[in-house]
Order: sequence, then C-alpha cells, then structure tokens
Amino acid sequence: MITLAVDAMGGDASLTVTVPGAIAFLKKQPNVHLMMVGDEAALQQALKSTNTPMARISIIPATQVVGMDEAPQLALKNKKDSSMRVAINQVKEGCAQAAVSAGNTGALMATARFVLKTIPGIERPAIAKFMPSSNPDHMTLMLDLGANVDCSAEQLAQFAVIGSELVQAMHPEKGQPRVGLLNVGTEDIKGTETIKQTFKLLTNSKLNFIGNIEGNGVFNDEVDVVVADGFVGNIMLKTIEGAVKFMSGEIKQEFSRNVFNKMAAVAALPALKGMKAKLDPRKFNGAIFLGLRGVVIKSHGGTDEIGFMYALEEAYYEAKSASLAKIEHGVAAQLAALEEVREQEALDSGASHISTP
Repeated sequence: MITLAVDAMGGDASLTVTVPGAIAFLKKQPNVHLMMVGDEAALQQALKSTNTPMARISIIPATQVVGMDEAPQLALKNKKDSSMRVAINQVKEGCAQAAVSAGNTGALMATARFVLKTIPGIERPAIAKFMPSSNPDHMTLMLDLGANVDCSAEQLAQFAVIGSELVQAMHPEKGQPRVGLLNVGTEDIKGTETIKQTFKLLTNSKLNFIGNIEGNGVFNDEVDVVVADGFVGNIMLKTIEGAVKFMSGEIKQEFSRNVFNKMAAVAALPALKGMKAKLDPRKFNGAIFLGLRGVVIKSHGGTDEIGFMYALEEAYYEAKSASLAKIEHGVAAQLAALEEVREQEALDSGASHISTP
C-alpha cells in the first residue's frame, strides 16, 4: 500500500479543499493510505462531516501553519512544527513515500531542500510539471518552472538528466526520453552563452538530446522533456495558463453574443465540453520538486478539491513507480558522463590556448 503525507492546512482554502480532495482521491485509489497533517481538532471535525474511509486515514498533529505570503527563510526557522514541515518529515523518516502540499511554494521548496537534501551531484532542485500534448497518449515534462531564475550551463544539464530519468522511470516502455532545450530558435548558434554551452554539454552527453526547441513546439509531441531556467520556464507556464483562460473567456463571450451564436453553441456543446475536459488545468495540477532525495508534490494554492485530487494522483503514480530510486541510480551514471564531457572540453580548451601564437 502506498502512503502519502498531506499538508492539510496548506493552500488558500486549506481544509475546505484538502479534505474533500483527499476523500475523492481515496475513492478512486483503493491501495492508498493518507497521513493528513495539521490541526488535530479541525481535521477531526472536517472529516466527521463527510463519508470518509477512516481506516485509510491517519491524523498527524501539527501546531503551526505556514502563511501563503510568509518569507521562506522565516518559515524554515520559526515553523518547525508546521503542517508543511511535519508532512515532509514523514517522507524523510520513511513513513510516507511522498508528500503533497498546496502551501507557500518558496517555503515548501526551502523546507523540502533542507529536510530531504538533494540527490548527490544535483546542485539545485527544479520545479517540473507534465504538460498536455497534441498526442492524447503523451505528456511532456517541463522544468524548471520557477525554482531557479538564474542557472549555469551545468545546472541546466543536470535538469535535463533528472527530467530524463523521471520520464524513464515512470514510462520505461517508451524507451529513452527525447530531451529538448528551450530556445529562441532551433539552430545551435542561437541563444545566450549559457544556452550555447548547455547545448554543447547535452550534445556530447549520453542523453537522447534532439537539440533546441522553440516554445511553439512544446505541445507537438516533439520531445518528452523540455529544459529551461526558472525565469523562462515560469514565464512560459504563466503565459500558457493566461492564454487558456483568455481563449475560454472569448469563446464563451462569442457564443453568448446573440441568438444565432447561442443556437450555434448548442450544436457545438459536445465539442466544447470535450475540449474543456482535455484542457482543464486541474487535471495537470501537481508540480514535482525534482532533484530531492524524496518525492514532494506542489499543488496550486488556489485549486479546488478536484485539482487537489489530481495533485495526490501525481504523488501516487510517482511513489508507485518507485521513481526516486530509479532516478538516483540513473543520475549517477549520467552525471559521470557529463563530467567526462566537461573534462574533455577543458582539455581541448587548454590545448587550443597553448597552440595559439
């Protein structure tokens, strides 16, 4: 049975979202036990008012809550008994295979990194998320989505490694994942110096690196992993979310403009429902803090119970696939290969410098 630790107090609406989301998840997944972490009395009251399978729920008390606007370092220092930290502690202690929180992103990342540490050889964890694709049977993993706004070429290469290993661990039947580097063009001469250096590292690595990819190719099933720094990745993610919301509003407005459009909307209703279901952002809720020695999933703070349920599902599938153990094993080999590439480039650079008159 898979055990997940849930920060029940995190998020904009805390218990009014996390509890019904957890119950909906338990009804879908029978082989799961949830450790609901938070205010014991409040949790008991919230669970009492529902038809809850209590045999598969444990309440873990925590006396503090990290605010959504609280400074990460202050939360790390002053909130050692917060529901967020206690949930992550369950993963460290081996009581749970993954932790899920809708709380403060910065505080969650700082706490998770402090408690769990990073995989050997990985300098920084990244925020990763599976994105929809034009192929209904395919999802594209994109990282980093905001944890590291300024990265070196080596760190971007590390993101490529941990992203590739995650996809490989969760979908071994699909072979070696295709890795693309997000850039302003597909040519290897384009991009910043850091991107150009990353391109060289990945080209000579043992990854299945297909080259640069532009933003409009992310959803076209061209790659399995898209690598970017957190600055670019976060802007792209927020732009996508805003574009989907804008288009949904425009479609709704057009169909309600006049009686003829309303009649057309009735005829188009099945197609519109299908499109809405496919692009429902709640289905893609649940970002992965990748590179840690433990599975931590970040739910959107403003999601509803359906979105939180999907975040729990993301944690469940990662825990079920034993992705962490597979990632750690694969990362060691891939990083060793990258180190050889860097050493060879240093030798070539030195030889070139010596031979220059």
